[in-house]
Amino acid sequence: MDFKTDRPIYQQIVDYCYTRILSGEWPPDGKIPSVRELAMALSVNTHTVLKALETLQSAEIIIPRRGLGFFLAPDAPGRVMQARRQEFFDTTLAELFREMEMLGISIDDVVDHYKQ
Repeated sequence: MDFKTDRPIYQQIVDYCYTRILSGEWPPDGKIPSVRELAMALSVNTHTVLKALETLQSAEIIIPRRGLGFFLAPDAPGRVMQARRQEFFDTTLAELFREMEMLGISIDDVVDHYKQ
């Protein structure tokens, strides 16, 4: 994993998990890798992975099962999709519109360019 400096590592791990969930690599109700397995695979501290999993748990995307580890919630893909969409509208789109305004690019310009 190639970590970026502009975003906390635990949040990048959350994004990594989101990608696995949306791709179907981690199916609903399925067990996800353990804290140690993720830490080793991503070359990060277990505390950082734990913080990421706590974030997923508080969003009800993963569910702990005592003695067994963490499992995806049955509706995890829908929750992840909703979270990703919200982040897109709150962050990505807002940044894009600021940049478009600075450069004098209109929505019509974007649509025309997209159609090419």
